[in-house]
Amino acid sequence: MHRFLRVIAAGVPLILALTVAGCAEGETEARPTVAVPQTSPPAPVPLTPDVAARAFQTYVTDEDVARAAGDERLALTWTSDGQSQLTAAEFRKAAYDGDPVRRFVYGKPELYVPRLKDAAYPQWFVVSVDRSVLGKPKSERRALMAFILRGRSDHWKLTLATFLQEKTKEPKVAIDADGYATALSTNDPSVLIRPRDVGGIQATIAAEGDGSVAAKVMKSNAVTTGFYQDARREKKKAKKKDLTLQVVYTATPFPYFGLRAKGGGGLVVYSLFRNTSLIAKDSGTPEPEIPEDAEHLLDGTVEGNEVDTTATLHFAAFDPPKAKQGEPQPKAHMIADEGAVTKAATPPLKKP
Repeated sequence: MHRFLRVIAAGVPLILALTVAGCAEGETEARPTVAVPQTSPPAPVPLTPDVAARAFQTYVTDEDVARAAGDERLALTWTSDGQSQLTAAEFRKAAYDGDPVRRFVYGKPELYVPRLKDAAYPQWFVVSVDRSVLGKPKSERRALMAFILRGRSDHWKLTLATFLQEKTKEPKVAIDADGYATALSTNDPSVLIRPRDVGGIQATIAAEGDGSVAAKVMKSNAVTTGFYQDARREKKKAKKKDLTLQVVYTATPFPYFGLRAKGGGGLVVYSLFRNTSLIAKDSGTPEPEIPEDAEHLLDGTVEGNEVDTTATLHFAAFDPPKAKQGEPQPKAHMIADEGAVTKAATPPLKKP
């Protein structure tokens, strides 16, 4: 028995040596497991008027740094959704024209901060503020700016900015004693048009004009029936050149925001796309010209017989309260708009 144990003991060094030699020849070697420290996302910060005020000031400061440096990538980190599209197009147009990107001066903001569930995302708020182009004080306009925070690890971004139309009064948003506004639900029954449908009503009037059924609930405006009239004029001009113009307004995947107004009704801010196609009727027709507002997005050539553009448009509307039975029903009306062409293409001719 003792002799047997001595034999085993004598063989252990040899086995170890062979094992090491095998590893040296490329055989799999067991590696120690590395422990990865577990990190948890930061605790949610409740949205308060103070939090919104700091977020807005941070945006104003960081936006100006990006624009002063002409740094498009940095500017885009502070925007999302339609505002990112408009910001990218603005930087590209400035480069095309050889101009510096505009910088802005902001006045004292009014914050419309809804009371949201602390752990719920996305969080959002709207700011009403005077904004002018740096060095051009007469350019001042009243802006409505919507900010969004999509998750704990994200930072606040500007998702939408639109500007009050001339001679238009901004509806007063109802603010409670604690400084909070009230968010409208998507299907709020107290207003004339469900907040989620306001954009669709406007798009319908833009497509069909004042004869549309939708015109019974929304007033005529430069960005409702005015859009319809503009399209008719442009279509007639295109026809004289043997071209066909198609104009379609569609919904976007971007968020919209509704806030209760004093005395009832609501302020709704949202986005639409305007898609246009200018098409030559046949091969003998000259190629369509690139629209001036899309030149900075193309290389100046038209491969086929068509020019397509997409504009990103931001709006705000006042959605009135539903009238009581027997009382006249006021219509919804547009109060703010902003937008630009953000995408353009000249697709090659399709092969038969």
